[in-house]
Amino acid sequence: MRILIAALGILLAGAAQAADPPVLTVYTYNSFTSEWGPGPAVQKAFETECGCKLSYVAVEDGAALLSRLLLEGKNTKADIVLGLDTNLTAEAAATGLFEKHGLDLSGLKLPMAWDDPVFVPFDYGYFAFVYDKQKVPSPPTSFEELLNGPADWKLLIEDPRSSTPGLGLLMWVRKVYGDRAPEIWQKLKPRIVTVSKGWSEAYGLFLNGEAPMVLSYTTSPAYHLIAENTDRYGAADFAEGNYMQVEVAARTSTTANPELAEKFLAFMVGSKFQDVIPTTNWMYPVIEPSGGLPAAFAALPVPQPALLYTAEEAAAGRKAWIDEWLAAMGN
Repeated sequence: MRILIAALGILLAGAAQAADPPVLTVYTYNSFTSEWGPGPAVQKAFETECGCKLSYVAVEDGAALLSRLLLEGKNTKADIVLGLDTNLTAEAAATGLFEKHGLDLSGLKLPMAWDDPVFVPFDYGYFAFVYDKQKVPSPPTSFEELLNGPADWKLLIEDPRSSTPGLGLLMWVRKVYGDRAPEIWQKLKPRIVTVSKGWSEAYGLFLNGEAPMVLSYTTSPAYHLIAENTDRYGAADFAEGNYMQVEVAARTSTTANPELAEKFLAFMVGSKFQDVIPTTNWMYPVIEPSGGLPAAFAALPVPQPALLYTAEEAAAGRKAWIDEWLAAMGN
């Protein structure tokens, strides 16, 4: 009888184990997985479709994702990496840790053509200095105005080594000023109150009144209009142009769930994922939302020109430009 019971126990344990759903592990950034970010809604919708469990592993910001992958290499537990951008994709692809997606992305709505065979875009936006209208009633309309404006135009920015917005600002300054970038950083330095590891920390300090301006996105004021019913915050549209960001995801070559990872990427460019992007990630979706963009987005500036390095150009210059920044900032 004891032998029979033991055998039955083993059988039941095996059946329970067999019934466990597969787990898809997604590496991403903190604000994506926060309770107000798109992560919870995406998780619920995808798990309903896939018969699986979606598990997030979050780091501070997008640039930190690449650092973690470089550290883990082929031992990474990630099936999907979500939150890199085009300033990082060439370097990420060179690791050999990613597989081609095989999706038809010709129907995406992006400001540029998309032909990357590995990385799938899930949203895009434009970097901007977001300002408090009560403290900055007449915001700068160019980098030159920012550099030469009132002494109390203080800034909160993010570190380009750990943050995609911080890296975006680095690229923005380089794109506008070229080899004069170190000089521009030296001029900006007295205005910079804090360099944060990631966007969440910097924006939190801004809302707490630590500085009247913060590096964020042209879409950030839409959050305050929709969620808080206030137009207190604006985004500066610069005459030289604002730098664009396209955020992407890809499946790893080490995934034990390749078909499930492919299914997630296809789901990511569908309406159930894309419809939540404007009012959770506060960026532009890559397909037209089912009900159109929220009305608050119509009031947002659309920078002209939109500035962007190719992935290859960004990869070629990134290390040297970070070194320039470090030297100018005295770090």
